[in-house]
Formats: sequence, structure tokens, C-alpha cells
Amino acid sequence: MGAESVPRREVVTGRPRIDRAGLPPLRAAAPPGGRAATPGDDAPVRSLMRRQLRAALTTTALLAASLGPLPVLLRLVPAGGARHDVPLAVWLLLGVAPYPVLLCAGAWYVRRAERNEGDVTGR
Repeated sequence: MGAESVPRREVVTGRPRIDRAGLPPLRAAAPPGGRAATPGDDAPVRSLMRRQLRAALTTTALLAASLGPLPVLLRLVPAGGARHDVPLAVWLLLGVAPYPVLLCAGAWYVRRAERNEGDVTGR
């Protein structure tokens, strides 16, 4: 039982680090538009973030207001009693009604987000 040479265990969590000694320094990526960033450039970004948050919260509120009462509507539909068949109204409420609402809300949100970004970038 001598001192055996056991290889050291390593935990690999990403790419191996390279020694940057002797290599040129990394350059920061240029912002869109090719101009250098100035300290006052964060105001449009903050404005965009606020506008995007407002659009997201509005979409969420519209979806909650339109789809939130769905469980109440399902509770109002008369139950089948001892029968195991489900009324057609339940299938329509669950399988058909939510999708046009979701599609319209999603389309509105995408148009609004693109318009917000276009206002900031000048496109």
C-alpha cells in the first residue's frame, strides 16, 4: 500500500479557460448603428423597457379579464348528472373560445412590441 499515483479529479462546467497572456485585448462589440455608446444612451433603452413592460402587462390583463371568467361559465353549465357525457357548451368553451382570444392578444402584442422597438431605433 504505497503512495499510488491517482489522477486528480476535475469538475468541468464549461469551456476550458485559456491563458490570455500575450494575446491582444478583447474589443467590446459595437452597438447597432455603428456609433459608440455614450452615457446618455440609457434613456431610450429605459423608455423601451417601460413601454414593453406596459404592453406585456396590458396583454396579461386583457387575457385575465377575458379568460378569467371561464371557470365561472363552466360552473354555470348544467352538469350531465349520472351520465358521463359532457355538454357541447363545455367543449365549445374549453376547445374553441380561448384560442381566438389568445391569437388576437398575441398578434396585438407582437405588433405593439415591434412598433415600440421601431420608435426607439428609428426604423
